[in-house]
Amino acid sequence: MQIWVDADACPNVIKDMLYRAATRTGTTLTLVANQPLNVPPSPHIRTLRVQTGFDVADNEIVRRCEAGDLVITADIPLAAQVIEKGAAALNPRGERYRPETIRERLTMRDFMDTLRASGIQTGGPAALGPRDRQQFASELDKWLLASQRG
Repeated sequence: MQIWVDADACPNVIKDMLYRAATRTGTTLTLVANQPLNVPPSPHIRTLRVQTGFDVADNEIVRRCEAGDLVITADIPLAAQVIEKGAAALNPRGERYRPETIRERLTMRDFMDTLRASGIQTGGPAALGPRDRQQFASELDKWLLASQRG
């Protein structure tokens, strides 16, 4: 079991939590991005740089992740694809994407994209707050505990 991170858009505070968790538990953590990343030295932390382009990092994560892995992403289509492969998906706010609700999330995302394309201002997500960070840490710990139990 390992953790994959859609790292281009992942907040630094979440990356820091992941670095500590990977080092503490010995879990392999791979950050996938189209730009160079500075990560702490650890035998458990890797980076994978991909070419710049639409969904290049997402496609690489989907290609490499396996059932039982965890993918950190705010990208709902990416979450849907890794869930289909049997991996778990968690967004940086600590929301676990679930197989039973991912289609609904995709539909809402597409609806919001349509609104934005027609010129309607929908606003962006709120800033990541302490409650979001706490929720993320809690969900990450749940996954780590479950993966260690096998």
